[in-house]
Amino acid sequence: MQAIAPPSQSFIRATRPRLAPFRVASIQCVYRSDSVNFPNGVGLSRADWQSSCAILTSKVVSKEQPTEKPGSGTGSDGSADHIAAVNGHKTIDLNLVPITDKNKTDLAAADINNNNRPPARPLTITDLSPAPMHGSQIRVAYQGVPGAYSEAAAGKAYPNCEAIPCDQFEVAFQAVELWIADRAVLPIENSLGGSIHRNYDLLLRHRLHIVGEVQLPVHHCLLALPGVRKEYLTRVISHPQALAQCELTLTKLGLNVAREAVDDTAGAAEFVAANNLRDTAAIASARAAGLYGMNILADGIQDDSSNVTRFVMLAREPIIPRTDRPFKTSIVFAHEKGTSVLFKVLSAFAFRNISLTKIESRPHRNRPIRLVDDANVGTAKHFEYMFYVDFEASMADVRAQNALAEVQEFTTFLRVLGSYPMDMTPWCPSGGD
Repeated sequence: MQAIAPPSQSFIRATRPRLAPFRVASIQCVYRSDSVNFPNGVGLSRADWQSSCAILTSKVVSKEQPTEKPGSGTGSDGSADHIAAVNGHKTIDLNLVPITDKNKTDLAAADINNNNRPPARPLTITDLSPAPMHGSQIRVAYQGVPGAYSEAAAGKAYPNCEAIPCDQFEVAFQAVELWIADRAVLPIENSLGGSIHRNYDLLLRHRLHIVGEVQLPVHHCLLALPGVRKEYLTRVISHPQALAQCELTLTKLGLNVAREAVDDTAGAAEFVAANNLRDTAAIASARAAGLYGMNILADGIQDDSSNVTRFVMLAREPIIPRTDRPFKTSIVFAHEKGTSVLFKVLSAFAFRNISLTKIESRPHRNRPIRLVDDANVGTAKHFEYMFYVDFEASMADVRAQNALAEVQEFTTFLRVLGSYPMDMTPWCPSGGD
């Protein structure tokens, strides 16, 4: 398995086109607060939506000047000063300066030297917006090698995308942050194995946003090299969760083999094929068997047919929440006095009849233990946690806005990880790829 490498073409130029030389009187940036209306969304623009996320982040300062009427800017040059803090990062509006008569001669000379350049056109929202949500141009990072379940999830989330394999979860996060990829599709929980704790920690460490989810039925197969029979096997290798999900079935097959964990399922199949290991089998997908020239000794060996992995889709920018379809919102919060506020936080959702779909606690990395001194009984040691909560409501829903406003009163840290459409595809138990 190899870490990802930037594509041969200039990936930044492909996703964020350069500004052409100015040939119009003035260009107004579409991220101005008075530029574009988003139907069924919060606020008037993407910047407004990002700012609405920012106010729910702990200790984030948002300073935004009121919008002036056209032609009456607040600065001396007629431009509006617009500075906002979005999830801890300052964003500054682009106010492009009109071209003066003094520069026209220089521009004319530059045009003579660039006769082959296509004629300039006004910027549109397509030029400055992120990469398309779907289509062949989008690049999606996933953890594993070709044939991994994460690759199948990426294809389900973004059909005909360019899938970019990464050897580690964190590499996939970094690929999106560095513009090597447009999206990342990573597992967050499994119906049998539970939560993927590593990705919960990485969601807090990185500044990506959840923009969607996809649920993928998992269909495990026992793979071996051509000509190898089950009685020849001495070990089985796969991802730790795949081994746990097939433990009972492996026992029923009468396999007295050692079980060893590797980074991913398809990587296990690749390892067996590359090293011609005739005493070793791998647990992976049927697609991995076809890619690496292996035979399927047993099909559907997961202990439970209702084996589903939930993946989240990550992007550099959040999407605009809507109310015309089911949405889910993910948050993370903590309090300096420990878990005593958990009941108050949950009651904010219960009072407004908002259903919670998941609660996950993870150790507070910066302060894992809180000491409480009592002169009578001594020093008590309490573990500190961060709480991750998913609830069924859009940030465009007034109920969700009021609930989070109340939650903010009870917490010292609150961050919205994303508000995104729920995966509403029909349910079908795993039955192959």
